[in-house]
Amino acid sequence: MPTQIKGLKYATFAAARRPRRKRPPSYAFAPGATFAYSERPPQPPTPPASPGGDAGLLDAYSHAVVSAVERVGPAVVSVHPWRGPQGPEGVGSGVVIAPDGLILTNSHVVRGAAAAEIIGLDGRVFRARLIGDDPDTDLALLRIEGGVTLPYARLGDSKAMRRGQLVIAIGAPLGFEATVTAGVVSALGRSLRGERGRLIEDLIQTDASLNPGSSGGPLVNSAGEVVGIATAVIAGAQGLCFAVAANTAALVVGELIKHGRVRRGSIGVIAQQAPIPRDLARAVGLDQPFGVWIATCEVNGPAARAGLLPGDLIVAAEGAPLTGLDDLMRALGTDTIGRAMDFEVIRQGRRLTLAVTPRERRR
Repeated sequence: MPTQIKGLKYATFAAARRPRRKRPPSYAFAPGATFAYSERPPQPPTPPASPGGDAGLLDAYSHAVVSAVERVGPAVVSVHPWRGPQGPEGVGSGVVIAPDGLILTNSHVVRGAAAAEIIGLDGRVFRARLIGDDPDTDLALLRIEGGVTLPYARLGDSKAMRRGQLVIAIGAPLGFEATVTAGVVSALGRSLRGERGRLIEDLIQTDASLNPGSSGGPLVNSAGEVVGIATAVIAGAQGLCFAVAANTAALVVGELIKHGRVRRGSIGVIAQQAPIPRDLARAVGLDQPFGVWIATCEVNGPAARAGLLPGDLIVAAEGAPLTGLDDLMRALGTDTIGRAMDFEVIRQGRRLTLAVTPRERRR
């Protein structure tokens, strides 16, 4: 026992004589250091980002299309116009733009019909009456009879569209419900000649496929807004497709609801495009190659009452140059009816300004 105690004593002395290790300077804190404490639990490491590429782009593209279709698809209907006692004849598409059953479609779809049979996405069948149509823009408005509440789509701002933007066409080709095609805006501001010779302006050109029966269906952006109404396909030109811009459709809808027709101005002339001789243009201070030459003035019409004469060459209206009949028809919009307009004409080498008050154009 004494031996064990003696050994323990020597071991204690040896440990006391052994030099202690000093803490390395790197572990020392600077004088006046402050410390901050966080009560948040430790966060798990962020998983690495998934690889991009075609797969990721395809997912985003599919999501945009599916989301737009889910919003607008229930508002797309099949339109079967009634043109006789035998029942509905033909088929087209339409889109409900108000919950009480206001339907926008093409004029050529319901031409010659006073009513139509409407089939919704859920299979319900309704009867709708024609409120009015406008062949000059190929648009028509129907309203479902009876008190109904239907899914509807909103008209967007077609002026906000850009070339290359994704668009989705939804229709009922050959009676099949809610058929979807997608593409991009190929061009904006296109024009096509309508049935009455008037240009349908501000058309949207797209490569989204439109099949027979899809006419009157909506062209939709990725936000689920209707930016156009499908109207025409040029099959011999690699399937070029056109839609009437939503802003034009909104104006037409307002006129059809108020008046049952779209009112446009007329000054009561028969006219044609005519060249302006260069010397004459220089003499009267013009810089345009063409004007509108008046062949005939209607007796007691707006032009005749204002002093316009056959042989006059109209070169401007309200300060805007007129280089052809399309410019004249464009100048005589709904807001010109009953309002005096300044028309500039060339008569016998002189430039005159006459005030003409357009009237409503006869249908």
